[in-house]
Amino acid sequence: MNKHTLQKATDIWKEIGQHKTPQELHIEMDIYKKILNLFQVGDYCYFIFSPPQMKMEYQNESITKLLGYTMEEFTLEKFLEAIHPDDLVTYLDFEAAITDFWGNLPTEKVFRYKTRYDFRIRCKDGQIKRLLQQVAVIQSDEEGAVLRTFVIFTDITDLKQSNKMVLSIIGLEGEPSYFDILPAEKGTSQKSLLTKREMEVFRLLVDECQTTEIADILSISPHTVSTHRKRIFKKTQTSSVLQLLKFGLEKGWV
Repeated sequence: MNKHTLQKATDIWKEIGQHKTPQELHIEMDIYKKILNLFQVGDYCYFIFSPPQMKMEYQNESITKLLGYTMEEFTLEKFLEAIHPDDLVTYLDFEAAITDFWGNLPTEKVFRYKTRYDFRIRCKDGQIKRLLQQVAVIQSDEEGAVLRTFVIFTDITDLKQSNKMVLSIIGLEGEPSYFDILPAEKGTSQKSLLTKREMEVFRLLVDECQTTEIADILSISPHTVSTHRKRIFKKTQTSSVLQLLKFGLEKGWV
């Protein structure tokens, strides 16, 4: 791997952590395993990443199943080396955009976003897979430094056909979302095809929730859910949840 690439990644990740040293992390991994099972759509692996220390922690053995590398082999250097060369520059540009976004957030909002984008990676056996990377902050400090993140890689090789990499920053707890961000924009909100409520229904649909479950979660009637569902399919020109999921992946909604 090019030393310049590793240095650029190092600079980005240390900046997001404000060059600080994180304290010991006390975390209940079972909680995150349960969360994973709620929204994953394919084979996945996960780990905790410390940007200031440039270190992967709490790696899951699913890395071997997904990518073929052992946990000992799958270092940051190996990861960057395995990213498809046509995707690597954009990957680093996206990371820089995310660092800039988090760096400009009020301290209390650091935990209210998750970032997502996809890229191609070479497995140990030479196979190329497309991964969806989702990241959420799990440890920060009073100054908003990102000390640890929870990272999930999901195999979407069979779900997304185009090679366009899409960066989106998804707002949680009522915060706005930013879709299909260009690195130079670093946080420009685009008008969504779906309304806020339709987007909530969309996310529950692709999580394979049934109409009655969605109604219960959102405190609305099943009839209202059905109405939203019809509108979502019409707006996206899809006719099944699988088609809807593929559409969402192309748009960066998932």
